[in-house]
Amino acid sequence: MKINRRISSNIELFEQKINYEFKNKEYILEALRIIQTAFTHSSYAKQFKESQYNERLEFLGDSVLSIVISDYLFKKETKLPEGELTKIRANIVCEESLSEVSKNIHLGKYMLLGKGEEATGGRERISILADALEAVIAAIYLDGGIKCAREFILTNMEKIINDSIKGKIFRDYKTCLQEVLQSNGENNIWYKLIEEKGPDHNKRFVMEVGINDTVLGVGEGKSKKDAEQVAAKCALDKKM
Repeated sequence: MKINRRISSNIELFEQKINYEFKNKEYILEALRIIQTAFTHSSYAKQFKESQYNERLEFLGDSVLSIVISDYLFKKETKLPEGELTKIRANIVCEESLSEVSKNIHLGKYMLLGKGEEATGGRERISILADALEAVIAAIYLDGGIKCAREFILTNMEKIINDSIKGKIFRDYKTCLQEVLQSNGENNIWYKLIEEKGPDHNKRFVMEVGINDTVLGVGEGKSKKDAEQVAAKCALDKKM
């Protein structure tokens, strides 16, 4: 596939940023495409088929990230039980952590956004940044194998991994919100699914959290649990 000069330069700059050169540029090109067909810029639309967005890579990258982090924690934290390992891993691979890593490597700067995403602040949106990072991880895995993907993950997520192990990162916003509300005598806390969107292989869920008849926060995530955590964080941000 012939890639125009502008996009080729964008890929080269990103490769320099992450210190990895792709043998097959199509992998990273697909990973950086955060575009809805209806909003695709004409300069991009001419080169790609409708299916060539990064959703399939997100799917693969999510699994690669999970196995790399699980393997690392299993081998490093030999005395921790399964439950604790699961909590630490959840802190590391959640959208908030992934978006932080994306910002550290300036991933948003290199994404190929459609007009719609560009106009609505897509380069800074947590969900888009997290998904794009998973797509990049998959692209590296397909291009260079698990060793290269592992090196990229452990290098760029080193601080988040170490802080999570040491308990310095706290992402259990549901528990925190519950404690805050119960301390004020509020016990009727509820979570409600208000929307499901996206294709079956890449669903996103929108949840509300509230007490009695009052909505306290709304959150979106790849699973209902993730969306509940985001909603709880939203509620906490309003209260604190």
